[in-house]
Amino acid sequence: MAGDNPSGAGNQQERPGLEGWIVGFVDGEGCFSCPIHRSPKMKLGWQVQPRFAVVQSERSVSALEFLLEFFGCGRIYRNRRHDNHREDIMVYGVFNQHELRQRIVPFFEANPLRTVKREEFEKFTWILEMMEHRLHLTVPGLARIAGVVQR
Repeated sequence: MAGDNPSGAGNQQERPGLEGWIVGFVDGEGCFSCPIHRSPKMKLGWQVQPRFAVVQSERSVSALEFLLEFFGCGRIYRNRRHDNHREDIMVYGVFNQHELRQRIVPFFEANPLRTVKREEFEKFTWILEMMEHRLHLTVPGLARIAGVVQR
């Protein structure tokens, strides 16, 4: 029965065209980033924090709610920085490395981005792989990651 199928990124065959919409939306409004922050809690004094984010105005939060439901991970939060906007900015963000590797990365590997975001995504996945091997906890590994982030 169709109703017995779970929804989300793992069961996409029942919604043709949906993947293309998500790819286009993320190509325009998404970001794969990996900020590196000073952190006295970390052995090397630096923390690598990969994140996937999609930003919309508050009036368009329903698109972010759709991504949250589709991927089944992450959260939506309010960014009160208005810039030249008249309303709050809403962000769908995924910060958990396991969720990034298990849900976000496989989706965009199967459904490639079409803009310069594709290169951003490739750097992002490389950094996640480095982190999975715990290379971000070494001086040479952290230096390599910092070099990729700066390019």
